[in-house]
Amino acid sequence: MPGYGILDADGGSGLLPWSWAEVRLVGSHDYWLATVWPDGRPHVTPVWGVWARDALWWSCSPTSRKARNLAHRPSAVATTDDAASPVVVDGATTLVTDPAVVTEFADRVNTKYDVSYPAAFFLENACYQLRPAWVFALRSDDFEGSPTRWVFDTR
Repeated sequence: MPGYGILDADGGSGLLPWSWAEVRLVGSHDYWLATVWPDGRPHVTPVWGVWARDALWWSCSPTSRKARNLAHRPSAVATTDDAASPVVVDGATTLVTDPAVVTEFADRVNTKYDVSYPAAFFLENACYQLRPAWVFALRSDDFEGSPTRWVFDTR
């Protein structure tokens, strides 16, 4: 792994399948979300969320630092809570306001976290989705052979 580059197909034990990354995206209890302040400083915070419809979804107060950052610059990076086998999602965020879609999100959050927030709670706040431009993952037990990057069509 000279220069920390990703090995070619013959250089390691094999690239990770997308299903491996999806299991971790769905199963992560928390996600670390990185946004950027208007002055360029990074901001990182943990969020509850769900991986659904090929995107990471979460909710927050519309006046929170992350919401204000996303209003200024809608790009974000999020990672799963397992630093030993991380999955990192980089892409563009969208504020979701469709009541039917937010209701689906609320149902998923309530099931995943064993809570009972009404959809109205999320509609009164801010619900976001992070759709990946690229995703990176690796397994620490195969640090040299497993780094894998997936690139998504963002058109």
